[in-house]
Amino acid sequence: MNNGEFEKVIDYTFKNKALLDKALTHSSFCREHAVETRDNNERLEFLGDAFFDAIISVELYKRLEKVDEGKLTKTRALIVCEKSLATVAQKLRIGEYLNMGKGEEHSGGRHRESILADAVEAVIGAIYLDGGYDEAARFVSREFEATVIDALAGKLFTDYKTQVQEALQKRGQKTSISYHLDKEEGPDHDKTFYVHLVCNGKTLGSGRGKSKKEAEQNAARATLEGGIR
Repeated sequence: MNNGEFEKVIDYTFKNKALLDKALTHSSFCREHAVETRDNNERLEFLGDAFFDAIISVELYKRLEKVDEGKLTKTRALIVCEKSLATVAQKLRIGEYLNMGKGEEHSGGRHRESILADAVEAVIGAIYLDGGYDEAARFVSREFEATVIDALAGKLFTDYKTQVQEALQKRGQKTSISYHLDKEEGPDHDKTFYVHLVCNGKTLGSGRGKSKKEAEQNAARATLEGGIR
C-alpha cells in the first residue's frame, strides 16, 4: 500500500517512515511473512490508547468547565471506545492501507471494527513518537472533533458498560463489577470472545464479540436487558 498517500489522508508526514510502516502492520502479516512479532502494531496500539485517553480528557476538561468528574468520565467513555475509533478508521479508509495476512484479509479483516480501531490507536502512538504530544493531539482533535460534538450533544452510541455501572450503583449498595473471559474460539485471525459480568460475586449477564471490548459491552447490554435485581 502507498503510505505516502495515507500521510496525505491523515495530514501528517512522518520523519521516521518505519514508525508508520509498523503502525499499519497487523500481526497476521508478520505471521504469514515470518516477520518479527515486534514489528506489528500492537505495541504502538498500547501507547496510542494511553495518549488517546489523555488527549480526549484534556479536550473535555477544557470544554466542560462546569461539569463534575462523573459526567466527564461518562462522556469520555462514549468517545474513547472501539466504536468511536472504528468510525474514524472508516473515514480515513485505514483498512485499505494495512499490511495484513491473506487469511485475515479473506475473512473480512480490513473491515473488522476491532482491527480498524486498534490501527487508529497505533497511528496515534506512532505520531506521538515521531512528532511529540502536540502533533498527536492535533491529529486526535481534528479527526475526533465530530465525535466529541456528538457526545456533548447526546447523539452518540450507547456505552452499556457505563450504563450498567450507573444502574447498579443506584441501588445504594457498594458494588464491585468485573468482566471475566470464559473462552476464546476460532483461529487467531477470526476469534470470538465469550465474557460474563460479575457484580459482588454474582453473574448477571454474558456476551460474545469479535474483540474482548465488544464482548464486555454485550455482557453489559444483556445485564441491562435482563433486568438488574
